[in-house]
Amino acid sequence: MAIPYWEDLGRIRSRRPLIHHLMNYVVMNDAANVTLAVGASPIMAHAKEEVEELAAKADVVYINIGTLDDRWIESFILAGKAASKNNVPVLLDPVGAGATRLRTETTLRILNEVEVSVLKGNGGEMMALAGRAGMVKGVDSLGEANIDVAEKLAREYGVTAVITGPRDYVSDGRRYAIVSNGTPMLQYITGSGCMVGSVIASFMAVNRDFLVASVEGLVTFEIAAEKAERKSSGPATLKLHLIDELYNMKPEDYGMARVELKV
Repeated sequence: MAIPYWEDLGRIRSRRPLIHHLMNYVVMNDAANVTLAVGASPIMAHAKEEVEELAAKADVVYINIGTLDDRWIESFILAGKAASKNNVPVLLDPVGAGATRLRTETTLRILNEVEVSVLKGNGGEMMALAGRAGMVKGVDSLGEANIDVAEKLAREYGVTAVITGPRDYVSDGRRYAIVSNGTPMLQYITGSGCMVGSVIASFMAVNRDFLVASVEGLVTFEIAAEKAERKSSGPATLKLHLIDELYNMKPEDYGMARVELKV
């Protein structure tokens, strides 16, 4: 199975799909910038008075629970249900699930009340949702999951599960992919996992095979990070060059992809 990385990136750039982010404050600006860099159009809106209207018009809704309170939770549910009603895919990032009861319960509520297409988190978050406690410190993972965890979550919640880490694991319950691109330097950029969610969401807008779209987003972001690292002197310059490299992606760059795919 050939993955149409370049063709789908071209579709993003020509169509400029609208990605409605309900994105945490910490990463909002960076997530908008990487979305723009790949060619999509971000909107960062979480007011409950408008999220249903925006979600219904969006190409993808990206729910990121990083900065929680009661109003945000209400907005997540309203936006998610509006997206589901209008056949708009939803990506859910369960930031810090397993760290507190509020985060875990909010994630499970969204999964139960919204038709989530892609569930993306780090190893600790995803293991917590799979029933393994004590794998999260704050929003940081204390362990690396594996493809079995991804498959379990995919089947249990009817989603494409994406587990990010030193290697990324993707499963829709039938097929799986393992992505080995990226750089350890990403761990020194706050919200790099949230940013990769924006890139995945952008590919979800043009490819409704969400396992393929997830692999495309991971590979695009992580190849850009590898190229950016060569030009960087530390985390700050890595982020600067990362945005440039996403903007400047070329067909030959995808020759760097390191993906194991089972279909």
